[in-house]
Parts: sequence; structure tokens; C-alpha cells
Amino acid sequence: MVSSRHEASHRIFQERPELLKPIFQILGVPYPAKADVEVLTPDVTEIRPLERRVDSVLRIKPPDGKWFLLAIEAQGRRDKDKAVNWAYYLSFLAAKYQRPALLLVVCQDKATATWAAGPFELGVKEWTALSLHPLVLGPGNVPEILDEEEAAQDLSLAAFSALTHGRSGNLPAILEAVALALVTADRSSISYFSSLLEIGLGETPAGDAWRALMQNYFPGRGTLVEEMLEAGREEGLAAGREEGRTQERAEAVLLVLEMRGIPTPPETQQRVKECTDLDTLGRWQKRAFSVATADELFTDDH
Repeated sequence: MVSSRHEASHRIFQERPELLKPIFQILGVPYPAKADVEVLTPDVTEIRPLERRVDSVLRIKPPDGKWFLLAIEAQGRRDKDKAVNWAYYLSFLAAKYQRPALLLVVCQDKATATWAAGPFELGVKEWTALSLHPLVLGPGNVPEILDEEEAAQDLSLAAFSALTHGRSGNLPAILEAVALALVTADRSSISYFSSLLEIGLGETPAGDAWRALMQNYFPGRGTLVEEMLEAGREEGLAAGREEGRTQERAEAVLLVLEMRGIPTPPETQQRVKECTDLDTLGRWQKRAFSVATADELFTDDH
């Protein structure tokens, strides 16, 4: 099952495309000025009984119209089959869209990042038919952002730094810099980045440290999802406290699924929104952090 940490590592590029500019600078690759970024389908399946899916695919469109594709893969360990799959992804995307395609691999440990950089040579002994050279992000080249002011200037990069350096000895300082930056951020940024890091760091010591920081800087607000919805409570989302609480809890369930990239059909959204039992909604909210499909929310709820 794909983990929350894996999802957060690549979905941040879909949801915060402004992160691409500093990332390309880190990689030493020119990035077009004023480029528009469009999220494309990650499906690279042909008409065969074999599904292939890239983690994220972005179309980057500079003003001159010479757009290109960026395939993003979050990689947690070495995998001998990945070189062939990655080569397929790039070839398929270049053939489908008739445009250049790049591969960016996001890693959270140095050993995997070193391996992922390749090059991967495909062919037979002494005859290379294809050489694959991925762009790689990992602890070795993503900066550790330890300063509150620096984090506030680019929250996307600061959050990505925290996700990438989840095993660093400097992680507490990285997380504190993000937390301090969020204190003066707008509500939407607080909502997005607090939830992203809670989901992306998951049930790890790093995740526990992040939740403790949020309790410290945003006291009395319960879980991060509840903190995100605090603004709604202040303004009055619904008539009556009880109705407001159930509405918030329902929105929290759907928000976690959205952040993890789990598709939520209309019937699922309707069932969640129409539920008025706080205990049931609380149970669904906890499950939302680990289910593989939206249907699994309702396991044993018959």
C-alpha cells in the first residue's frame, strides 16, 4: 500500500507548483520564467492488461510555448525494476504528447538518492541501447531550512525540506522553523502545510514531534485537522454547535482523503457529509489516514 509519506513527497509539487523554481535551481536545471504548471493524468497504461502509473505528471508551459513534461516519482528504496519502468514512463509521455520529458525522483535517504541518480544503462553487455539519467532530490542536495525567516519566505520549500530530512539530526530545528513561520502565515497556508506535514510524516517520531509543536504554537486546538477547521468554528459554519462539529468532522475526513490522493466518488462524499454521528465520523477520520480506497472507510460499519 502506498504510504502517506510517499504521497506527500510528490503531491506537494501538484498543489504548490511554485516549489518547482527553487527545486530546479537546486538541481542546476534552467527553469522558465513565468511558466504555467498543469497537472496531467499519471496514467501511462496502454491497451493491455498491465497498469502503469507515474506518481505525478506536470506540464510546464513557459510563455514561449515550448512546454515540457515533468514526471515525478517518490522512491523509498532501491528497486531493480525501476530503471525499465522509468524509461517506459519517459518514452510513453514523450510519444503521447510529442514533447520532451524529464524524470524527477524524490528520495528521503542518501543511499536511495545516490542509487536513483544512475545512470541506468539498458541493453546487452557491451552495448548500451538506452542510458537513463534521472534528476534526483534527496538529503544530499535539498537544503535544511533552520531559520524561521527563511522558512517564512518559502513555506513550500521549508515543508519539502522537512519531508526530505525526516531522518536528519537537525529535523527538530527544521520543524520548529516551519512552525514558527506558520504563526504569522495566512489561514490557508496554516491549513495546508500543517496537514501536509502531519500526513507526510505520519506515525513516526518526526510526526509526533510535529504534532507536539503544533500543540505548543497553536494550543488548545486538538489535532491538526481540527486546527485547520478552527476558522470555520470562529465564523460559524452551521446553525448550532453540534451541527457545526459534525460538519467540520465530515470535512476533515474528506480533506485527509484528498491530501492523500484517494479518489472520493460522489456517493462517498454524500455519505460522509450526511453522517450526523460524531463517533462514527471520528472513526472514519482515523481510518482516512491509512485506507487504500474510500470504500475502506466504511469497513464494519454495516
